[in-house]
Amino acid sequence: MQIFSAAMVGIMVTGLFFAVGNAGADDEKAELEKSPRHGEWVKITTANERVVNAFIVYPEVKEPATSIIVIHEIFGLTDWIRLVGDRLAAEGFVAICPDLLSGMGPEGGGTESFESGDDVRRAIRELPAAQVASDLDAVQKYVRELPSTNEKVAVSGFCWGGGQTFSYAVHSDTIAAGFVFYGRAAAPEDIPKISAPIYGFYGESDNRINATIDATKTAADAANVTYEPVIYEGVGHAFLRRGMGEDADEANKAATKAAWERWVSLLQGL
Repeated sequence: MQIFSAAMVGIMVTGLFFAVGNAGADDEKAELEKSPRHGEWVKITTANERVVNAFIVYPEVKEPATSIIVIHEIFGLTDWIRLVGDRLAAEGFVAICPDLLSGMGPEGGGTESFESGDDVRRAIRELPAAQVASDLDAVQKYVRELPSTNEKVAVSGFCWGGGQTFSYAVHSDTIAAGFVFYGRAAAPEDIPKISAPIYGFYGESDNRINATIDATKTAADAANVTYEPVIYEGVGHAFLRRGMGEDADEANKAATKAAWERWVSLLQGL
């Protein structure tokens, strides 16, 4: 298992990801509004006739691009998730961010319709696994059929979304790769069902999640499933969100920069 140390990059954090500055809560929406890339809301109908709202961002490229599904945290589809999608598009990928709470809120609304964060978290915990898989199937089909995409569709997610990424890799045999950011792993008995490579991104101080890494790695190796976890030193859960924050410390900035560069490099290599 690879362990990344913040000392490997020192205290200077530069590059495209941070060229626009770290994002605070008020800055996320402003950065999205000034983005030069084309982002829009789309409605996707599932096989079960559910309608999923999703935010999609297109890169400024000459050729059909690899697409990536970005699964939100337990906080629902926030501006931060949309901003991650926009920055992925800046790297050359079509990024789509579905609201898996679509239609589940008051008066049939999505994440934005709930009165409190507690209500959002409660609703997400109650989402049926089959519904989540069906929603993601529809999102994958949608991006595959776009004339601006190629045949490669990756899936990624953060926290709750990281766990859903692992689960979806068990469910789908057509994704190109899964990128799990500090999310729970699939059950060891389900690991052999995975056909795509899985790349894990974990904070050192997050034993609630990290305690399962070794067992998952053992199961993956036994099943000839590619599972490559990296632990980033000096940071904990949700380090990517923290590393993008205005008040991020150097450890979170460095881990975020390293994780982002690894993520982009892996996507480019699909």
